[in-house]
Amino acid sequence: MKMKSHFKGLLQYLRRADLLLWALLATISAYSLLLLRSVDLAMGSGYFRTQLLAVGLGVAGAVVITLIDYVEICNFWYLIAGFSIFLMIYTQLFADSVTGSGGVNAKAWINIAGRTFQSSELVKIAFILTFSKHLDVLKKRERLNEPLQVILLSLHAMVPVLLCHFQGDDGAGMVFFAMFLFMSLAAGVKLRYFGILLGLIVVALPLLWHFVLDEYQKKRFIAIFNLENEAMQMDEVYQQYQGRISIGSGGLSGQGLFNGSRVANQSVPFQQSDFIFSVAGEELGFLGCSLIILLLFLFLIKTLRVALSAREELGKYICYGFFGLIAFQSISNIGMCLALLPAMGITLPFFSAGGSSAACLYLGFGLVQSVYMRRKESDGLRLKRKQPLRFGYQQMKDI
Repeated sequence: MKMKSHFKGLLQYLRRADLLLWALLATISAYSLLLLRSVDLAMGSGYFRTQLLAVGLGVAGAVVITLIDYVEICNFWYLIAGFSIFLMIYTQLFADSVTGSGGVNAKAWINIAGRTFQSSELVKIAFILTFSKHLDVLKKRERLNEPLQVILLSLHAMVPVLLCHFQGDDGAGMVFFAMFLFMSLAAGVKLRYFGILLGLIVVALPLLWHFVLDEYQKKRFIAIFNLENEAMQMDEVYQQYQGRISIGSGGLSGQGLFNGSRVANQSVPFQQSDFIFSVAGEELGFLGCSLIILLLFLFLIKTLRVALSAREELGKYICYGFFGLIAFQSISNIGMCLALLPAMGITLPFFSAGGSSAACLYLGFGLVQSVYMRRKESDGLRLKRKQPLRFGYQQMKDI
């Protein structure tokens, strides 16, 4: 009888869930595991096992999240925001420095039970929740486009951007900025504010170049315009130059899975993470690379469809935040691997090795599923009373 009840519950869950979205993610994860298995065979590493464990934990976490109304999760925005800031500051204070060539010095990983965890990956998902709540409150109060509120939205986004910068992980900071843009546009922030923001960025570029960017970051920007410079091919652009060779060596259909000669020789640094796209290019060729792009594109389209079907604005903002995360990281990583964009240390979502990234992305996926599974329910959000907007604890508590 108990088994029958569990089976009935499973059937009900499957009827409510977006099975096509689950199937797409399962296909992406399986593809990623195949590529990492090839890297493991070449390097004698354990990326496959770590990724498999992360995917398992991520699936479990995603299922748990889908069982909870995303509105209820967002109602604890203040706890989520407080924990996120604590986690980022803790990482800055106590993480071990990871140094690299050219002056790279990042403190973005903490040790948990003998394994490293990149705190910004979890904070990305937390930001989707807190910023969605912020937008939703302003929209319901009809104050979204007031200048002061737009400034507060910008300050909300600047907190994780600056914390990432202090950690030496500006790539993650750019991801937060991209999510801020996608979600603000989806909410209906007027374009004139984005025009002002663009103007401020243009004015600030000389200051950023001379006083904010490290020397190695400047060299990476310059290098993509000098790919044929032999000196740079052995230094600043070495990784991208080797990655492009690997991708080109695969031709149409590649050298065969597990048979990449350059993968075996570890010709591309960090081929398991930042440059996993080069592994697909060498071993599976143009077709393998196209399949990655197609799968991610379909995944993004499905996420947008969930956003459009959301029962209310809060769910829409959550979906657009996750869309911005996946879209920006995908474009940045593939552009980096093709030497069209500078190397920024941004991984390819779901494909790159990284347990913390994979597991946390599954949590974001769980939020999207939660939105989909409740799209036909009535809107549970109601304002208790009208009062002047104060973006603080009491104001959020009244929602």
